[in-house]
Amino acid sequence: MTTELILQSTLTCPHCGHQVTETMPTDACQFFYDCAGCGELLRPKAGDCCVFCSYGSVPCPPIQQQEIVLQVDHLS
Repeated sequence: MTTELILQSTLTCPHCGHQVTETMPTDACQFFYDCAGCGELLRPKAGDCCVFCSYGSVPCPPIQQQEIVLQVDHLS
């Protein structure tokens, strides 16, 4: 079980496939991201809190934190 937050996530544009690795904010959700490949403005999918949860290789830090808490509670 990992308890460290991963702050790097690779975003993949669903329109053109362009990929870029970004550092995720730890104190806010990122709702919009301009794709450098095609210029499309990425927005979260329905039910996701941010573009990293929708298009990233790693979910955002707040979601990671929730998963860590759930894992710890499950082990208790």
